Amino acid sequence: MSLTEKQQAVYAFIRQYMENTDRAPSYDEIRRYFGFASFQSVQKHLKQLERKGVLRMPAKNQKRSLTLVELGGRNVILPLSGTVAAGRPIEAVETAETVAVPEEMVGTGEFFALRVAGQSMIEEGIFDGDTIVVRSQKNAENGQTVVALVDGDATVKKYYRWTDGIELRPANPDMDSIFVREGEFRIRGIVVGLMRNYR
Repeated sequence: MSLTEKQQAVYAFIRQYMENTDRAPSYDEIRRYFGFASFQSVQKHLKQLERKGVLRMPAKNQKRSLTLVELGGRNVILPLSGTVAAGRPIEAVETAETVAVPEEMVGTGEFFALRVAGQSMIEEGIFDGDTIVVRSQKNAENGQTVVALVDGDATVKKYYRWTDGIELRPANPDMDSIFVREGEFRIRGIVVGLMRNYR
């Protein structure tokens, strides 16, 4: 049994929500958290997890009755490498803190976590105060959510490469994209997971 990156993220979100609140998230909370367009999208991901044997869905009309089958129940300790802007870039400050994340949220490779400041990624379900999990890599594909350094300052944005440069696009219609050229920025990694406190 193997989960896709998105399935791992949905599983990890449900697990963390249950650990923090002692109840399952609603379909609407899952939809808003991941920015899914509809409840059908939520149900599709949950059914995929059910088919893979890691989640049990409720009988009809039973709310908040999702139950998880543990994948191992272990946490991985990652370095909390400071704060990243979901807005204009802010100074990248390294810290000595760590954070425990569900093992299902990480795969092969090197990972780190960052605390988010700002509102530019709210339509991707990333809010001020959240902690994002990032896989270290130097390249990205169009549409991926990246952590980038612009003139040494860190920001989290959607990445798009065009013929005349790079667009770092917010997921908030009230904010403008950042446009840079090669050499003016550096990708630190791809966002693969997200954690939030509910209490």
